[in-house]
Amino acid sequence: MFWVLLLLLAWASAGSACIRLCLTAVRAAAADGRGTPAERDLTLYEAAFLSGGPARVADVTLVSMARQRRLLLAHTGWATVVDPRGHDEIERSVIGAIGPEGQSRIAPVRARAAGAEAVGRLAESLVRAGLAVPEGAGTTVGAAVRRVRAAALAVAVLAVTALLLPIETGTPRLLVAAWFALPLTLTLSCLAIARFEVHPYSRWASPAGQRLLGALAGRPAGDERSFLTTVAVRGIRAIGEPELRAAFTHRDQPWRE
Repeated sequence: MFWVLLLLLAWASAGSACIRLCLTAVRAAAADGRGTPAERDLTLYEAAFLSGGPARVADVTLVSMARQRRLLLAHTGWATVVDPRGHDEIERSVIGAIGPEGQSRIAPVRARAAGAEAVGRLAESLVRAGLAVPEGAGTTVGAAVRRVRAAALAVAVLAVTALLLPIETGTPRLLVAAWFALPLTLTLSCLAIARFEVHPYSRWASPAGQRLLGALAGRPAGDERSFLTTVAVRGIRAIGEPELRAAFTHRDQPWRE
């Protein structure tokens, strides 16, 4: 009867993951309904943070300064300061991350700029506005969905293990498979419902923040602002310039602090 123990593990994994997803989705919906922020335009930094967190803010700042010729981002993965005067505190944090010599590899600059106080204050303001998910406020919907996916995989592995083990005479393997199909169906059903009800899943943006991000997609394209907004929302993969994109993806010489 060892397969029964595996079945209990499958049910425990599937049940806990699905309950956690349901509770997280309910909390997110309740928080969204308590006080929907007024519709407003997102700044470039706000769109970057809600789409990709602190690292995305650093990326879009580097790209913006490079296109204004105030930073030189070489395809070899180095950043060089051309104009040391930052236009705002986030730009100044990027320049400070490059260091007094005015040149540094891009990877450590991105990491330092993402952890700067200016980005932290941006995050706090978005949380206060109800547009961002508070750090450490519990499981996000995206994390809960990933846990259900892991539970579905665990149930499948446990089912295969149970079917490969010797089974007592008189217990059809088809019956064992049917028992494991129940928790697997539960997890897959939860994933399907979540896909329709709470997709897209975001680690950073609240439901209200996601709505504002969705509104950015309808803006006219073609100018510099729309290009930077696309980078803020989609990341460096949206950069169409090969040399500029290569500056971010260069990995030949990993940095060390």
